[in-house]
Amino acid sequence: METRQAQLNRGDALRNRGDALRHRGQLLGAALPPLLVAADRIAVSVIQGVHGRRRAGPGEDFWQYRQYSFGDAANRIDWRKSARSERMLIRENEWAASNTLYVWASRAPGMSFRSSLAPVTKRERATLIAMALAALAVRGGERVTALGSPHPPGHTRMALANVAEWLEADPARAQADLPKAVRLPRYATCVLVSDFFSTIPETAKLLTGFAAEGVRGHLLQVVDPAEETLPYEGRTEFIEYVGEERLIAGRAETLKEPYARRLALHREALKDLTRKLGWSFTTHRTDRPPHGVLLSLYGLISGRQSDRRPRVAG
Repeated sequence: METRQAQLNRGDALRNRGDALRHRGQLLGAALPPLLVAADRIAVSVIQGVHGRRRAGPGEDFWQYRQYSFGDAANRIDWRKSARSERMLIRENEWAASNTLYVWASRAPGMSFRSSLAPVTKRERATLIAMALAALAVRGGERVTALGSPHPPGHTRMALANVAEWLEADPARAQADLPKAVRLPRYATCVLVSDFFSTIPETAKLLTGFAAEGVRGHLLQVVDPAEETLPYEGRTEFIEYVGEERLIAGRAETLKEPYARRLALHREALKDLTRKLGWSFTTHRTDRPPHGVLLSLYGLISGRQSDRRPRVAG
């Protein structure tokens, strides 16, 4: 049985790793805010901590005009617009609500892969990007938490510390290619980071459940450059990360074209799935700096690059 001192030591080690991850995430995120603040959409909707939801309700941004109907308050009539159109028109503002960002990064065995072409493993890069997104969201006044974490969303340094600790220590992610399906608040934003080599039906079941609840989300597929280019020649042995399956190729270079076709088809299926649900799909290679994909993702999260509402495929 584990002693009390051993439990304390293990807890200290987890907190130290979480603090280190949070620090690295904040350093990466710190390079981006000047670029993001320059965008009006991000400055208004993220830094002020509100996001337009494309429905009528309390808010400051104009959405649409509609014809007056019985029961509408007289002070909502736009008299100038009504005079020009010869109809009684109501001015509706866009409903606004604070957003909560949920981040998740896979720690499945396959995410530990690193070829000689990359400086880090897929798991290290995925976790760092998820943490940096959380740091940027907090800078913008958003509430953040890790998907599946027992800690409530927050917008403070303590919330970031909780995210970092969970991303490092969450035992449920150790063997999971995909997160567990959990109930999220409507209009929440979810960012899932993995290699997404799970089957399309598995991924579709998870995402459809989220989208049905009105959750908006983004998939980031993190891959090693060797998983895209298959840079092997001659006799090569491929070993499965989980299980005991092995494949010995006499001429590995002959596998490049069929492998590339399979990868392209899988990605196309993921793109089609996310497109139907109103989500986004982005890829990132671990031999490239994370700043570009982080900026792109943060633009999507803030709504600057996409304003589609989640919808369930028929």
